[in-house]
Amino acid sequence: MSDDIKETKECQLKDPMDLFHSGQLVKICAPMVRYSKLAFRTLVRKYSCDLCYTPMIVAADFVRSAKARDSEFTTNKGDHPLIVQFAAKEAQVLCDAARIICPFADGIDLNCGCPQRWAISEGYGACLINKPELVKDMVRHVRSQIDNPKFSVSIKIRIHEDLKRTVDLCQKAEAAGVSWITVHGRSIEERHQPVHYDAIKIIKQSMSIPVVANGDIKSLKDAENVHHLTEADGIMVARGLLANPAMFAGYEETPFQCIQDWVDIALEHGTPFTCFHHHLMYMMERITSKQEKKVFNVLSSTSAVLDYLNDHYGL
Repeated sequence: MSDDIKETKECQLKDPMDLFHSGQLVKICAPMVRYSKLAFRTLVRKYSCDLCYTPMIVAADFVRSAKARDSEFTTNKGDHPLIVQFAAKEAQVLCDAARIICPFADGIDLNCGCPQRWAISEGYGACLINKPELVKDMVRHVRSQIDNPKFSVSIKIRIHEDLKRTVDLCQKAEAAGVSWITVHGRSIEERHQPVHYDAIKIIKQSMSIPVVANGDIKSLKDAENVHHLTEADGIMVARGLLANPAMFAGYEETPFQCIQDWVDIALEHGTPFTCFHHHLMYMMERITSKQEKKVFNVLSSTSAVLDYLNDHYGL
């Protein structure tokens, strides 16, 4: 874990549950492979994002390897409240990962929603929605082994076609002490089909803990509509924030100031070129012509990107 995290010992960790008790809709940046790293979290926090997740980290690798810890996790004083998402299939391994991360983050999340084949074949991700007793056991173990009562333990799930099974899973997790549950309103098989917001509402009505809605939210208006449809306590966004990191602040498309902020933050953090460039490609998708995209998307160095932004937008 990088030197940045040493700073966090001096800062006050936050209780994420305070957000859910505020009475306001909690606006959340989803765990995204390669993308929801420290620099991007820093950017979205400038634009009204309340809570950020790290990309999913395989707990067993994280526990076993200092190299994995250094490459997978960085944070700093301003990066709170922060949830670290783990892929795990054994209670003690998840506990060990939680114990390592506890001084530097505000909670952990167990990934029970990743539908990728590699994750399911390894026993991670969405296959866990079919193992409610294991999920319950993992939540309970972390709860009993982490002394800090403010440290949150949440899960992120997909839904079953038979929603009774999903409600049963959620109620078992609640009984084990889970802090909140994020529901991506699609089944494991569904990719681009419409999100079942009605299912999220049924789950919310079956629980007494906070529920977060996730899936196909592209603007602040969408977030408010989904909040209204589902009665969820929070809204989690992935691709919508990649396309417009300022969406939670009410911008319909990425403002130029946000692009400038990304350039400044990425350079300050030493963000690798590919990541720096990909984020800009997402952010500028809606505000550039087809011809401009052809030129911008094949730029191959930070200096070429900076020159392009200066020449075309005065940034």
